[in-house]
Amino acid sequence: MTQIIAVANQKGGVGKTTTVFNVGAIAADMGYKTLLVDLDPQAALTASLGLQPNRLSKSIYHLLLAKELDPEQVVVRDIRPNLDALPANKDLVRSDVELAQQIGREYLLQESLFPLKPEYDLILIDNGPSLGVLTVNALTAADQVFVPLVCEYLALRGMGMLIELVRQVREQTNPNLKILGVLINMYDPASLHSREVYEEAKRIFGNYVFEPPIPESGRFAEAAAAQRPMMDYDPSHPSVAIYRQVVSRIMTPPSETPAEEKTTEKPLETA
Repeated sequence: MTQIIAVANQKGGVGKTTTVFNVGAIAADMGYKTLLVDLDPQAALTASLGLQPNRLSKSIYHLLLAKELDPEQVVVRDIRPNLDALPANKDLVRSDVELAQQIGREYLLQESLFPLKPEYDLILIDNGPSLGVLTVNALTAADQVFVPLVCEYLALRGMGMLIELVRQVREQTNPNLKILGVLINMYDPASLHSREVYEEAKRIFGNYVFEPPIPESGRFAEAAAAQRPMMDYDPSHPSVAIYRQVVSRIMTPPSETPAEEKTTEKPLETA
């Protein structure tokens, strides 16, 4: 059964695109047919995949706004074995205004992905740093939401807004939406502030926090500049093994989830 995961956080710079790019590449490498969806108007994921957003004649924007459009006209196939993409370009900037005028606007992405679902084991949706109509579309289409977080007080403080949006989406458009977990990015064990925020995140979100965290490293910037996932750029980097754990957790059916990994709804109760 296809797993659809929305990677979201209203704060920028927390590693959403890096997470989608690397988790997607590893999932494909592990044999899972994977589709990456770029729902960020900045199109960073599209660029990371080696595509040129400004040269795309069709993008996810056109798929959302033109219901008669065949998804095959937008999907970019075989970026690497088992990995396809629905790219974004600058047109997506207009989407908040134009989607606001659409009836059933919260369900447009869900409808767009429906004919593609049988092809894929995993669909990952990269979202921009906002909680607008595009993010609501992603959460409505998703089975689970995955939250990257950096070890900064303001980033942790802002999590309540996302949790509240998840609650609203559950009540109004997607009652089956679940929180997959929180992935700590750019963790620096030498920094007292980093350690304190990490411990506070674990106190608040409990088993939702994936361990170990992704360590802070300049190699991510280098890999991004080279448009390569970390598994290719630096296979020995500790993040590669962590991303593989993330994929294994995503693709483990709920009935087979190890007891120690089972979680409660603590974030929705305490955030």
